[in-house]
Amino acid sequence: MDAVRSLIENIDIPPMYRVRQQFYVNPLDDVEKSCTEQIGALSRLQKLHKGARIAIAVGSRGISNISLITASVVKALKDLGFEPFIVSGMASHGKATDEGQTELLAELGVTEEAVGCPVRASVEVVEIGTIASGLKVYMDRIASEADGIVVINRIKTHTAFHADYESGLVKMLAIGLGNDIGAKSCHQLGFGKMAENIVAMTRMKLEKLPVLFGVAVIEDGVENVSKIEVIDADDILDREPELLKISKSYMPSIGIDQIDVLVVDRMGKEISGDGMDPNITGRYATPYAHGGPNVSKLAILSVTEKSHGNVIGVGQADLCTKRLFEAAELETTYVNSLIATVTSVARLPMILPTDHDAIKAAILTCNIMDFSHVRMVRIRDTLHLGEMLVSEALVDEVSAKKNVVSVEGPLEMKFESGTALPVF
Repeated sequence: MDAVRSLIENIDIPPMYRVRQQFYVNPLDDVEKSCTEQIGALSRLQKLHKGARIAIAVGSRGISNISLITASVVKALKDLGFEPFIVSGMASHGKATDEGQTELLAELGVTEEAVGCPVRASVEVVEIGTIASGLKVYMDRIASEADGIVVINRIKTHTAFHADYESGLVKMLAIGLGNDIGAKSCHQLGFGKMAENIVAMTRMKLEKLPVLFGVAVIEDGVENVSKIEVIDADDILDREPELLKISKSYMPSIGIDQIDVLVVDRMGKEISGDGMDPNITGRYATPYAHGGPNVSKLAILSVTEKSHGNVIGVGQADLCTKRLFEAAELETTYVNSLIATVTSVARLPMILPTDHDAIKAAILTCNIMDFSHVRMVRIRDTLHLGEMLVSEALVDEVSAKKNVVSVEGPLEMKFESGTALPVF
């Protein structure tokens, strides 16, 4: 890499300023009470026989307080005389194996000890029909054999398509509870057809299977559970679009339209399904979603341990580090990418030896006349935007924003053996 380093050795990393932003904050006071009261008020459950076996689907996303939410749903159902158990609603995650999905649930705190009922993760499916497009519809076998089915999921903007239904109860019913085979089917025609296919598949499951209700979770701008809404199965398709609008209104952002260099300290599956949320970076893998900043060069420095080497989304970066590459588990990444039918997210960007090298290379290639005036932003990840670093060229712009609490600096970005020292 001597030739590479000779090209970037005269590039200076500018002094940075710490920016603190304030987003919508409204934590729910009592998660258990909210779940218990709403579930207890469902008239549908009064018609269900005592001892009914109810499958509760939990996904693999890093939803705040998911263990407490799940335990609260379990307790509410037990109090009504039912026998709940957990199934995995995470499509192909966990390497599409029973063991892998059980492990992912445990990492989220969803274990028999923690939530108070058995956990029966499985990737077996049954075929329940075919929608108008010709795609087959699959359902988790264990869930299909239950007397009732409940889904718990966060309502959130999707990373690859924007529509009335994105990430939420509908998507979990269509894809999450279809396991890897169902996910392949739903993705087969691409994200251009995803919006209509998830609705058609969910509609069929609502008609043919004993879906009881969904537990919709909305987080505020700093990841607190802000709202939990228990929705009767008959109302899921009507209610979810309104909840998605609320969720989008709470979503944080970098708040800068034009960025020369964006440095992201870490990516991860618990941060976003795409490792780095394109709604934050502006780097989308499909033409069916848009928004966010215009970023000339994006450098990603590391991947979280909870990703288990899944670096899907790394292809949306221009540069990455050797340490990220060495932590990557390509087979896991490729499985996720192939099932989603989007290969660009698994492509490898230019790999630089260190964080220091990657940041300097990003500045060199960002296509501006004066590198000393680079519009550079550094964030911890796309989920935590309350604090970020910006270069001097952006100080006046961010200082004028209403949600910016403070701007402090300048400070020097420090490195140890080429690795950027944490600042968040």
